[in-house]
Amino acid sequence: MRIGFLGAGRIGSFHAAALAEVDGVGHVVIGDVDSGRAAELAARIDERRAGRGGARATAADSVNAVFTAGVDAVVIATATASHADLIARAARAGLPAYCEKPIALDLAGTVRALDEVEAAGTLLQMGFQRRFDAGYLAARQALRDGRLGRLHTIRAVTSDPAPPPPEFLPHSGGLIRDCLVHDFDAVRWLTGREVLEVFATGANGGAAFFREAGDVDTAAALLTLDDGTLVSATATRYNGAGYDVRMELSGERDQFVVGLDDRTPFTSAEPGGPAGPARPWTGFLERFEGAYRAELAAFVAAARGDAPNPCSGRQALNALLVAEACELSRLEHRPVRLAEIAEQMAKLKR
Repeated sequence: MRIGFLGAGRIGSFHAAALAEVDGVGHVVIGDVDSGRAAELAARIDERRAGRGGARATAADSVNAVFTAGVDAVVIATATASHADLIARAARAGLPAYCEKPIALDLAGTVRALDEVEAAGTLLQMGFQRRFDAGYLAARQALRDGRLGRLHTIRAVTSDPAPPPPEFLPHSGGLIRDCLVHDFDAVRWLTGREVLEVFATGANGGAAFFREAGDVDTAAALLTLDDGTLVSATATRYNGAGYDVRMELSGERDQFVVGLDDRTPFTSAEPGGPAGPARPWTGFLERFEGAYRAELAAFVAAARGDAPNPCSGRQALNALLVAEACELSRLEHRPVRLAEIAEQMAKLKR
């Protein structure tokens, strides 16, 4: 397959190199707003290809040029503000598309892009890589097998080792939409249940630029699922011990923990307990490298028609609805039912 790749930044560089190693991909055509950066990335991939094999990589003159390069599908890893437009362009061109989350930073933009995809009848796979992580997959299977018995509590943690650059915040959607949305998607995917109600709050004890952007550096949310399961989800931009993503699932028979290994960045306070890891996880690209590779392989299979779409745009929208409810709850200091957000979305379609 000939895959168009849009975006040559940090995550784009990682994804493009991984995509070039996926079976069935013969050529990756890279486009970026900075054509020089696209050319440098293509050259790096081709240089590595000489020693490891994989797909050929070339650079297009622009993002627009990728769409006229005879590609069979596109991968979108550009700046968030461009996602919705590129998703719609791919749909109108009849091309299967993979896109890093989010579709857009607001409900209106998300709904418009999904309407384009559904009108065209094309495939859109969204980037929620935790669905492809070995630990999350094992926990999902344990739930399906009934090993935990009745599930009553989930505790989710997402902690970055350091804040992003200040210029990132205005385009991120905020901590809840940017980080906790991954936990919301994972909870829905793991359990097969829907969120009925949320209560969320946030705090700012760190840099002033979070407050200036109307964001928080630490957030916590309590979700109630439609079967009564309670979910607590926390996120922070300040975890100097390292990058920490965990999920505990507690049932009547057993408990499962995702993300607990010899690189999990914490130290036991108990005498004789484990000390902090020698090599803690440093960031999401390292922690989820295998999941990202599996996710791209799944996209190629789905784009060929050999496998179903593992994470549709509607699934991404459902996770965003939970994030929107949490953000409203944080701002208005009250519980918010998902039905309230669904009503807002319905008004957008009138």
